[in-house]
Amino acid sequence: MKKLIVSALLLAPALALAEPSSKVAWTAEEINFVKAGNAVKGMQLAKGCAACHGEKGVSPSPAFPSLAGQLPAYLFKQLQDYADGSRQDPMMNGVAKGLSRQEAADLAAWFGSQTPVFQSPSPMVYEKAAKLVKDGSSERILPPCEVCHGNAGEGQSIDNPALRSQNAAYIVTTLKAFKAGSRHNDIYSRMRLIAQSLSDEEIEELGFYYQNVKN
Repeated sequence: MKKLIVSALLLAPALALAEPSSKVAWTAEEINFVKAGNAVKGMQLAKGCAACHGEKGVSPSPAFPSLAGQLPAYLFKQLQDYADGSRQDPMMNGVAKGLSRQEAADLAAWFGSQTPVFQSPSPMVYEKAAKLVKDGSSERILPPCEVCHGNAGEGQSIDNPALRSQNAAYIVTTLKAFKAGSRHNDIYSRMRLIAQSLSDEEIEELGFYYQNVKN
């Protein structure tokens, strides 16, 4: 709790100047709507996602994220962001626009109920990444990654995604997109602010660190 409070205080000045980059408002009604998603119906819808995201949400390609075990609320938000253009991707914008809100919630429920698959470990040393995950960097006003993403990368709260067992290349690509500003659907610019303070070496390490985190 102390670490969370300190991190929030450190980020407060920057966050106060940033603007929201998503039209999703997490009201109690919206949260309950996503929680009520029908995983059985989502399973049927997910058949159309298998080519990119795998039959059970474990992607066969580093170009596409694995969705198995991801937080349903996070997945729902990303689909809504794709649908309204807050997040850009030539393929996903069209897919998301074709989904109703109910179908998005059902898909999120299905993928969230699946088990992520631990990938083959990498020999890479992650000293910098491990320090960022556990301690952050007070010099750069960076909170520990685990404050938002959990001790084992399991994700937590509403829109802090699980990172465990995600393909390293996808995590690296995502962090670099936040760093460059080409991805900008992070609430109050928090991931852009963090990524801009990371070196490319740290980003690479973080990718492999989370790929190798066991469930």
